[in-house]
Amino acid sequence: MRILSFDSSAKSASVAIVEDNKIIGSSFINTNITHSQTLVPMTEQLLSNTNLTINDVDALAVSVGPGSFTGVRIGVSVVKGIAMPLSLPCIAVSTLESMAYNYMENDCIIASVMDARCNQVYNGLFKFKNGEIERLCEDRAVSIIDLENELKEYNQKVILIGDGAQLCYETFGNKYDNIYLAPENIRYQNAVGVAFAAFNKETVSAEKIMPTYLRLPQAQRELKKRLENEK
Repeated sequence: MRILSFDSSAKSASVAIVEDNKIIGSSFINTNITHSQTLVPMTEQLLSNTNLTINDVDALAVSVGPGSFTGVRIGVSVVKGIAMPLSLPCIAVSTLESMAYNYMENDCIIASVMDARCNQVYNGLFKFKNGEIERLCEDRAVSIIDLENELKEYNQKVILIGDGAQLCYETFGNKYDNIYLAPENIRYQNAVGVAFAAFNKETVSAEKIMPTYLRLPQAQRELKKRLENEK
């Protein structure tokens, strides 16, 4: 199965083509350029560089969140726009789960973390076991303090990965001998991980691919708070 995958859930953006767990090609940028300006050109260039066309792709996969509200929507919209005219099957992947596929090492806990602001992170915990990623908890928004209290109970190696990893490591990780920061080259969410995570998931039609948010957008949270204060 040949999967064309996308991630635009945070500052970085990436596109990849993976076939039967073999990476055919990938493109990654980590700039302030709007994802709506980068994803489609990256996709076209990647297909050209691998001598493929969209008709050579069996399915599309995309990280549907958690993450940047705008970034996730752009990624999902791009996938819908490509998939619908061709009736290509699609696969929705958790951003946090996809990051766990960046670091597959036995006997370690992978803590995927994304900065959710307000002293919170989006987090998922995973373990690489018997050649597969085992999910230890559902995706969630938790305080950094609560995450520290949970992770310090583990006796084995803990790897912090994601765009919130540096924040967590500087806040509490360097206090513990078993908590490590993932190397820079594999720290961020990447479309390659999205593709690897997609292989064990069912496909759906493009119409059913929707963003997954763990919190309301900030503007809606502020409106809700204001309305509650006015009561």
